[in-house]
Amino acid sequence: MLAINDTAPDFEAQTTEGKISFHEWMGNSWAVLFSHPKDFTPVCTTELGYMARIKPEFDRRGVKIIGLSVDPLERHTSWMKDIEETQGYRPNYPMIADVDYTVSKRYNMLPALVSGDPTERTPADNQTVRNIFVIGPDKKIKLVMVYPMTTGRNFDEVLRVIDSLQLTAKHKVATPVNWKNGEDVIIAGSVSDEDAKKQYPQGWRAPKPYIRIVPQPHG
Repeated sequence: MLAINDTAPDFEAQTTEGKISFHEWMGNSWAVLFSHPKDFTPVCTTELGYMARIKPEFDRRGVKIIGLSVDPLERHTSWMKDIEETQGYRPNYPMIADVDYTVSKRYNMLPALVSGDPTERTPADNQTVRNIFVIGPDKKIKLVMVYPMTTGRNFDEVLRVIDSLQLTAKHKVATPVNWKNGEDVIIAGSVSDEDAKKQYPQGWRAPKPYIRIVPQPHG
């Protein structure tokens, strides 16, 4: 399985917005790759519509989003019409047509021995293709989430995690349980009290010596 801090596998793929080379497509941006077992599945239909709706929130954070489904491009195109009709939003980001299972295999969502016509496979055959990968500008995997087919994904939580990842990449802090952007944070354990005093001359709250709470840094 791919783990946090592994390099996200590069690949070339056909998408609804043309052929891409993944790392080149990412450039210096963050990225979210989220996968689907099959087109015309009900839960995924709601997810794709919601992602289109909140795409401006990802744009504002400098995050590119890209979907994947194990079906041909022409089916993606038809599915997008259904998504727009039922959810009110048409996917406004590329969707990978992983017809040869290359991406699903490289990201360990399907076994290496899977082969054959993707249109003959059922959603249950591909039920493990329900992942979210958050990938940093350094092409390292920052978050992996795996959902069952019967549970819709929480993309607001993905935004929350990205806020934390981007903050902690810039500042030596950690975010506590249920943290939201703008709330207090914890000084990282790697920062000594002496160094913390330089960074936070106003001091901090410490219910225990190892829990040093300060306002969220900015900039």
